[in-house]
Amino acid sequence: MLLIYCVTICGNLLIILVVSYSRSLHSPMYFFLTQLSFTDILLSTIIVPNMLHVVLYEGSYVSFIGCFIQFYCFLATESLECLILTVMSYDRYQAICNPLQYTSIINFTFCAKTIFLTWSLTLLVISVKITNVSLLQFCGPNVIHHFFCDLFPLLQLSCSDTSVFQMQITIIVITLVITPLILIVTSYTCIISSILKIQSLTRRLKVFSTCSSHLTVVCIFYGTLCGIYILPNKGQAFSMSTAFSLFYTVVTPLLNPIVYCLRNKELNTAFKTTIQQLSICTDYR
Repeated sequence: MLLIYCVTICGNLLIILVVSYSRSLHSPMYFFLTQLSFTDILLSTIIVPNMLHVVLYEGSYVSFIGCFIQFYCFLATESLECLILTVMSYDRYQAICNPLQYTSIINFTFCAKTIFLTWSLTLLVISVKITNVSLLQFCGPNVIHHFFCDLFPLLQLSCSDTSVFQMQITIIVITLVITPLILIVTSYTCIISSILKIQSLTRRLKVFSTCSSHLTVVCIFYGTLCGIYILPNKGQAFSMSTAFSLFYTVVTPLLNPIVYCLRNKELNTAFKTTIQQLSICTDYR
């Protein structure tokens, strides 16, 4: 787990540094990619260090406030990732389906406003949710059978009536998870339709390659996320639920930079160029 955490941090930091250093990558698509990498760094830092402590000591103690702080940060980063992936799909939609007006629509102002709105919406909605959870009564057992403070393990410890809260959870899931997924599917439906209209097979593959990395990341992220929060949870075995949680909190942030580095030629080329330039500067010094 320590090795995975180190590789995750280094891989996502590498993407941020390469995009910042290479002028050829100063475009909206790579700006949103750096935001995704930053979110992955936050998610790994929130989950993995505490999980290492739990594994090493076969359990861990956490205060009531500390548990809710971890829960709040975890929900915020997961929701941010959903919204950022949605914005990235919209960026690819405009680039492929509306290329003539792409630069006028997806500009620096749009990027700044979008990131500000995603952060504001996420923090506002999650703050309301955390406030409602904190108002529940916890008078029974205080042992969380999980490696972090997640929603369902917390609700299992409450002795309050959670029926109203379950409805609020459904509304929030629809707002921050299902609606972004619908928008992503709609965007890619239009993208695939536009690609199929291209007569040249080589041109089709070239256009599709610009969004294949993002599509792969979306499938990995939403595939595991739906397994936890959208599918019925009561029938899942504890080991299966933990495995899904482990995958989308630990493995997904590790896979995102790997997928983009392997499947994105521009990023791969910029990475090699950056390494060469840094080595030349080091030799010159």
